[in-house]
Amino acid sequence: MYRSLEQTTNDLEKNGHLIRINEEVDANLEMAEIHRRVFQSSGPAILFTNVKGCSFPAVSNLFGSKDRVHFLFRSTLATVQKLIDLKVDPASIRNHWKSGLSLARAGCHTLPKKVRRGAIFESTTDISQLPQVISWPKDGGAFVTLPQVYSESALQPGWKKSNLGMYRVQLSGNEYRPDRQVGLHYQIHRGIGVHHQEAIASKKPFRVNIFVGGTPAMTLAAVMPLPEGMSELTFAGALAGHRIPMVARAEGPAIYADADFCICGTVDPEQLLPEGPFGDHLGYYSLQHEYPVLNVEKVYHRKGAIWPFTVVGRPPQEDTFFGEIIHEITGPVIPTVLSGVKGVHAVDEAGVHPLLLAIGSERYTPFQDESHPQELLTQANAILGQGQLSLAKFLFILNEADVPDLRLSETGDFFEEILQRVEWSRDLHFQTNTTIDTLDYSGSGVNRGSKVVVAARGPKVRSLSGELPAGLTLPDGFCNPKICRRGILVIEGPSVKDSVGMDGRGDDSVFCRSEESLLRFCKSFTKKDSINQFPLIVLVDESDFVARSWANFLWVVFTRTNPASDVLGIEPFIHEKHFGVHGSLVLDARKKNRHAPALVEDPKVMAKVDALAAKGGPLARYL
Repeated sequence: MYRSLEQTTNDLEKNGHLIRINEEVDANLEMAEIHRRVFQSSGPAILFTNVKGCSFPAVSNLFGSKDRVHFLFRSTLATVQKLIDLKVDPASIRNHWKSGLSLARAGCHTLPKKVRRGAIFESTTDISQLPQVISWPKDGGAFVTLPQVYSESALQPGWKKSNLGMYRVQLSGNEYRPDRQVGLHYQIHRGIGVHHQEAIASKKPFRVNIFVGGTPAMTLAAVMPLPEGMSELTFAGALAGHRIPMVARAEGPAIYADADFCICGTVDPEQLLPEGPFGDHLGYYSLQHEYPVLNVEKVYHRKGAIWPFTVVGRPPQEDTFFGEIIHEITGPVIPTVLSGVKGVHAVDEAGVHPLLLAIGSERYTPFQDESHPQELLTQANAILGQGQLSLAKFLFILNEADVPDLRLSETGDFFEEILQRVEWSRDLHFQTNTTIDTLDYSGSGVNRGSKVVVAARGPKVRSLSGELPAGLTLPDGFCNPKICRRGILVIEGPSVKDSVGMDGRGDDSVFCRSEESLLRFCKSFTKKDSINQFPLIVLVDESDFVARSWANFLWVVFTRTNPASDVLGIEPFIHEKHFGVHGSLVLDARKKNRHAPALVEDPKVMAKVDALAAKGGPLARYL
């Protein structure tokens, strides 16, 4: 298997998975614009051999299709999957006895290899000499978008307590000292945070190494949601087909010997500087906030080094296929970790973390009401207690016995099934004043928001309407109703002017903290009105856009709503602190002042790339 990006790109090109662009291309917005277009056309990986003002070539879209991901790991993926099967069911070794030797070899590859030297030490450079890739017009500077950030425990140094994560790295801009400092953006629930906390407790800096390149297995390992305390280097070795060579150092964490680049430095746990903005994977900018700083000591690179990068934005993007391969590898493990849970699907079109769909199983003995969700709620809480899944805002869960043939990936079918069964008076379960994704600005502050579980079981209680009711009358300021899917109605509402909202009290003494026009809309109807033919109603800024595609619906609705403040309904009530509605559920997915701006391309850069896409141009086939 590959030990450098040069080996990787040569093999991809030989097999028709990569194109070269030899014309000069600017790392400032141009490479990202080309990348987005090639990805959207399901094109190959792109090797930029002539990066403006830089001596290093760069490559993107390495993981830009499912076929290419499988090609990259064609000789090891099946064996890794067998190792996962053994973890799930050790007795399954009977099914793999013929491949026992390859499994044993793969097991040996999980142990990192201590070496004295490596290709990474062949040359040195400066931060400013690296490709300064800027993806979106309002980005705060150049970023490393495929980093492998490596840290070790100060209390228990060595690879066994190490963490390898893909945390955002800002190379330039803001208040960083050129060539001497880079920004480290890592969110809550990340492994490096444990090492940071240890440093705070000991009041000492801790060392961090940022690897870029090397075997693609290291890149994938950096995004794998492994259990805390399990080193990503073990997974990388199995997937790479060889032990990961690490050069031990007298001070600080080891260095990956086969990396294309390595940025070494020290993090002062008390030092924070503004980082961002950055166009992120929810389709908006993550705004400028204070994050840790890496004080750079050395930048190493191997001869023939190639700089890998990706471009994130509104999904689907290249990182979509990270999610797919992770699910393919780890999906069989979920039932062994979460008792009774049959599957969990993080919806990529909604930005991954905002929306989870799940199928569970009701196994409790039904003494009273067989349609009342019971164990599903236990399973939902278990899901929300698992690592990055805990950042979800919306979790919809169905009972397997009710939908035995439903595929979680068919999100539209999932919503139809749950909307035919849900009882909004019973099946809404909120968690307030809790954590959400750092990149999600729909909540009340950074990392702060709420969650709602919708758990439905039992027979269908309604059929779903696909036509607007005759004589539908909307309150002043609301217009242009559109059917997004059977049972789902989207309606344009007036612009939201108050980002905080107002305290309102419903006619039935329900105390809500919601935007004024949302309250007014809900109070305009009773449960007997025809609009309740649609169990889910969503208020939006542009109903034509939202109803144009299912992907638009998922993106707008679940990236722009905070359950505690933006979920209401017709005839709401609170009984023994349980919130429910007697009529339709109403979600407010309009833009609020607290929301981050959506990502928009630069028109001048788009025009320049258009020329490359003209007939006879180097990218005419793909753009």
